[in-house]
Amino acid sequence: MRVLVTGSAGFIGFHLCQRLLREGHEVMGLDGFTPYYDTALKHARHAQLMLFPKFTGHTGMLEDAGVLAAVFAEGRFDRVYHLAAQTGVRYSLENPRAYIESNILGTFNLLEMLRIFPVEHFLLASTSSVYGGNAKLPFCESDATGSPLTLYAASKISTEAMAASYSHLWQIPTSALRFFTVYGPWGRPDMALFKFTKAIIEGAPIEVYNSGRMRRDFTYVTDLVEAMMRLAECPPIAAKGTPFQAVNLGAGNPVELVDLIAAVELAVGKKALRRHLPMQKGDMLETFADVSKLKSLTGYVPTTSLVDGVGQFVEWYRAYHQA
Repeated sequence: MRVLVTGSAGFIGFHLCQRLLREGHEVMGLDGFTPYYDTALKHARHAQLMLFPKFTGHTGMLEDAGVLAAVFAEGRFDRVYHLAAQTGVRYSLENPRAYIESNILGTFNLLEMLRIFPVEHFLLASTSSVYGGNAKLPFCESDATGSPLTLYAASKISTEAMAASYSHLWQIPTSALRFFTVYGPWGRPDMALFKFTKAIIEGAPIEVYNSGRMRRDFTYVTDLVEAMMRLAECPPIAAKGTPFQAVNLGAGNPVELVDLIAAVELAVGKKALRRHLPMQKGDMLETFADVSKLKSLTGYVPTTSLVDGVGQFVEWYRAYHQA
């Protein structure tokens, strides 16, 4: 099977590519290597992928329609996983234009290619942030997504809407995958787990918002990839003319931020110094995935415990920074 993965040098894209390659698929990766965080980490991930003979890496931005045209000109794809995006809730307050250009324009360019070169399944990375200020928990795929708290969330709602319209108009089987707080080895430096681990090891204080009384549905990255692989085998069938579905990818087991800190302290073997701060603008108080649809479609739900997952991350972090 021939697969395109956008955002292949990113955290989730890297893990997905590894899994696809280990199963013998031919994978083409596309990444812009933007400097949102340390590009050395992105290049280190891609270097791991280049060890596989069936991996081909391309550098380019989705905002450049010509880059995508060149990629698709190399041959047809059976599946496309679209993971490339400008991520980060807080960064969207500082640089909103990046979210419009990368998430909306970039996704539009990709959808135009899929209109011309159809695939058996298009899998689009989305986020739990689309549920915004919803008070009803757990979040279900049928819940309203019209109250985004940040431009990041608004951009992801927009990409889902665009993908649904292309799915309807051009009969592209499409799954929007709503990720819930993904963590694990090779994770992004802007995420809480990376920041906490670095600070605790170095003896620096960690920033704890709202006294740590926020809950997140932490999802270990290899569990997420397992769910993605299974969902790839379940392309939606046209319902009312639209082969489109949204699916939550979470653990269905939210825990408080203080529990994450405790797990890092346990793995590092050292207590954290804490600097307490109020809730940040745009933050969600709680995320909680209803995973019944995921289980119904795939027979699978994530199982890795937070303590085990954090332990794996800390082990990778120490090895990576000693290399």
